[in-house]
Amino acid sequence: MTPRRLTLDDLDDCTRLAKDRDWLPEKHKWRLLLEVGEAYGIDAPDGAGLAATNILTRYGDDHAVISMVLTASRFGRRGLGGRLMEHVLERAGDRTVSLYATENGRPLYERLGFRVVGQAAKHTGRFRGELSGRTRSATPDDLGTILAFDAEVFGTDRSVLLRRMFAFGEEVRIADGGFGHRWRNDDNTVIGPVVARDEETARALIGDLALGAEGEVRMDFDLAHDSMIRWAGEHGVANPWTVSRMVRGGGLPGDPARQFLPFMQALG
Repeated sequence: MTPRRLTLDDLDDCTRLAKDRDWLPEKHKWRLLLEVGEAYGIDAPDGAGLAATNILTRYGDDHAVISMVLTASRFGRRGLGGRLMEHVLERAGDRTVSLYATENGRPLYERLGFRVVGQAAKHTGRFRGELSGRTRSATPDDLGTILAFDAEVFGTDRSVLLRRMFAFGEEVRIADGGFGHRWRNDDNTVIGPVVARDEETARALIGDLALGAEGEVRMDFDLAHDSMIRWAGEHGVANPWTVSRMVRGGGLPGDPARQFLPFMQALG
């Protein structure tokens, strides 16, 4: 069973595999990942879709993120996940590679040289608050400012991804010293990325984006942002579900203190 490159033609099989593992189908999310990342899969030997998937998303020449590490339940414990991981790590070359791992996934990643560098938690709920008056809806004319600020803070080039925010998401907002984005997933609205010069600016962006959402919102905070997590909880967004952030190679680029929310865990 040899890994092959996946395309948008494989989208339905990807979502079927996700549902097989009790994940939501998240078709909108998968489509973005297949477009901006380098996706690989192993075809099921019984001819029924995919046996395993893995996506490598590159940022510049020095960093990459691995996501959507899935193996069909009927093909578990056959080494398919490890085979795909080795394949995408070879494709990553000398880049520092990061990912978010559940406790079930950590042993595989540790065997492949990943180490835990922190923790993050998904927080969900209905945001309560008032508009800050400090942010405004961004337009494509603001993209140059957004990309320049993100390159400084994130520490590498993710412009290919960020250029898609206006088409992918529901809204992009900008403030003096930051920007944020909101996009709809299957069961909630995700706030991210949010990049800001300080917590006050981040709170204005997050709050204004969350107040424009219908239903529950999701915020994936690094646990190092403890005061932001307390603030979110005070505004109705809590119920944390924690994962480990793992890295293989050098350290993560950029300034994590100003990276308040990721685009999504699958994109680092």
